[in-house]
This record gives sequence, structure tokens and C-alpha cells, in this order.
Amino acid sequence: MPDLQAAVNDFVVRLKRRQVEGSQATARETAVLLRSVISQQRVPHSNQAASLIEAVTSVGVQLIAANPVELSVGNIVRHILHIIREEDVSLATTGVGGLSVSVGSDDEDDTQHDNSSALSAAALAAASRSALRAPSLHNLLESIPSPAVAPLAFSLGGESEGKSKSDKNSRSWQLKHGVIEAINELIEDIDNCHSQIAEQALEHIHQNEVILTLGHSRTVMEFLCEAKKKRSFQVFIAEGAPRYQGHALAKELVAKDLQTTVITDSAVFAMISRVNMLCPLYPHNPEVLLNDLKSPSELLDFGDFSDCIDGGTGGTRLHVVNPAFDYVPPQLVSLFITDTGGHNPSYMYRLIADYYTPDDYVLQQHVESGI
Repeated sequence: MPDLQAAVNDFVVRLKRRQVEGSQATARETAVLLRSVISQQRVPHSNQAASLIEAVTSVGVQLIAANPVELSVGNIVRHILHIIREEDVSLATTGVGGLSVSVGSDDEDDTQHDNSSALSAAALAAASRSALRAPSLHNLLESIPSPAVAPLAFSLGGESEGKSKSDKNSRSWQLKHGVIEAINELIEDIDNCHSQIAEQALEHIHQNEVILTLGHSRTVMEFLCEAKKKRSFQVFIAEGAPRYQGHALAKELVAKDLQTTVITDSAVFAMISRVNMLCPLYPHNPEVLLNDLKSPSELLDFGDFSDCIDGGTGGTRLHVVNPAFDYVPPQLVSLFITDTGGHNPSYMYRLIADYYTPDDYVLQQHVESGI
């Protein structure tokens, strides 16, 4: 599949060069690319889900390694792996509903008894786990009933036929179709995430509050504009030197008639006592964050400081460090607002369980170890 490999290589190069910026754009392109990988993957009759998982993991590891700081890439890869596993379990559960287990006599040939199983032991085990799994709190809140497993049908002395080749081809098509449909829904959610988050603005922003934010964020902009429809509040924006993205956000908010004040980054300490809410940008791993450095040209002009750089044996005398973000400890964050609602930090583990599978948590470790 040379065309697909070319698309993967092109996206990897753009991630390395930081030509794809923003979590939404990166997440969407990652989902679209992995959808193509699944669509073009030839699924064998056996180990169908394992084949898709291997293909997605292989591409996903390349994408994560291209830009480890962009956390949305790894999140989308892990979520699509979770989708594949869930669709596989769903198909196995459906198969269990129509299963008729044959119980023969004691002297029946072992080979005939082995061939009488309509589903593999692995599929049955997966279906059983799905049946015993506790319902998701998120699903309960959304009034979506948990999938129930149809009762098993047992018969004595009956005969059960093995899956034919056409049955296996049908299941293979159903698996890919179900996964692709779920990815399409994921892409739609990514496109609509800003509006879904903004709908919750009135629940969290109240009258006469003072809000502090940093730089530019479309999510924050739409969230504040939605609250402006029924609330009066003030917004302080740290300009975010040296790129000064806070200036762009300030212009957009002023155009929407929001009370906006731009402050220097050094003035945050003086303003923080007046602030009701702080909107930080931070990852889960400070070591990864602090390794993301922007070009020194944003701080200093190379021509003006070229005499400070010694190309001889003395080495470079001037080092310019331009970190992308500052690190905010997780304990300072009291609320996470997502497209599914506002959640306390203590509830995040449950959301992670709903969207990711523990078997896929180690993808980042594979990247770091070079596997």
C-alpha cells in the first residue's frame, strides 16, 4: 500500500516540523489517517481484531515518536485501539446470543467435540467479561443502557456446525465497518468539541467574576463568548511572550464586547489575588513538556548576537532557551471541563477507563525505548 505509507510518512514529517499545530487539528488528522489504515488493512479469517490492532499500533508508534509533546496524537491512537477491542467484544457477544452448545455422549470422538464449538474460547471469554463489566457512569448519566448479553441456548444431543468461510468474511467486514463507523463518530465529536464545551459555560462562569487565561485558545474563546450572552465578567489575558498569542485572543474577545485586559506575563503574580478562575495549559508529564523548546529566533535576532557564538574550540558562549509553556502542577487544577461535562480530578480515572484500554497504556513506553 504505497499510497498509504506515503500519507503516513508525510504526516510524520509534518509532525516533526511542527507544521500541524493545535490539539484539534492534530487529533482530527490522526483519526482520519488511522481510519485509512483500517480501511485498507486486509483482515485474515483468524485473529481479525489482532490484525487491526497491530496495524494501528505500528502507525501510532511512528506518529507519537514524531512529536511526543502533542499528547492528542497518543490519545487518539489509544482510543481507536479501544474502539477495535470494544467492537470485537460486541461481535463476540452477538455471536454468543445465537450459540447452541452441543453436549454429546461420553464416548463421542474428541475431534468431533472440538469442532462443535461455534465460537473460539477467546471470544467466549471476551463476551463473558463484557457481560460482567460494571456499567459506565458516563453512560448512566447519558441514559444509555449498558449492552446486555443475550442468554445462551443449550441443547442436548444437538449438532453445531463450524463457521464457514463466508461467515468469517462477513464477520471481518462487520468488524471493519463497525470500527470505521465509530471513528467517523469520533471525528464528528472532534469537529464539534468546542461547541459542546461552550454549552457548559453558564454552569461555571457567574456574574462579575474575574477570569485569567494565557495565550490563545479557540476553546477558551468560544467558552467565554457563550457565557457573555447572560453573564457580565472580566477577562485578563497574559500575552504569552514571545509569540504574543494573547494579543490575538484579546482582539477576538473585544470584538464580542467582552471586558478584556491584556497584561504582561510578569504581571500574573500581581493579578492572581483578584482572579476567580485560572485556565492553564499543562501535560501529565513535566519532563516531556520542558523538552519542547521553540526556535531561539523568537527571542533574539541571530545577526545581532552572532559575535557571542564562538565557532572555534571554545564552543558556544551564548545559549538561548525558549520553552513553549510553563508547568502547572495538577494539584492546582480543581475542575476539568470536557465535551462530556465538567469533572473533578478524582473522576478522571473513570473517564480514562471509558476511553482507553489498559493494554494500550504502554505505547509511549514503546516509543521511548525505541521499540
